[in-house]
Amino acid sequence: MTAHHKSLTIAGLESVYDALASAIDQAGADKTELFLVKLALLNANALGNPQQFQQHVQVALKDL
Repeated sequence: MTAHHKSLTIAGLESVYDALASAIDQAGADKTELFLVKLALLNANALGNPQQFQQHVQVALKDL
């Protein structure tokens, strides 16, 4: 069984960015970190690949 990698379109990425920004606002400054951790864990579970998740973490850490 081979994994099929799908990338989002620009419009899809913009939609995800807008949803994320809105959710961060809804969470509030005092809960942003907790929200992002919960979201990351949910997405890691959906991804189902700890090594790929770790690669995403390393890419996200670059140029902060």
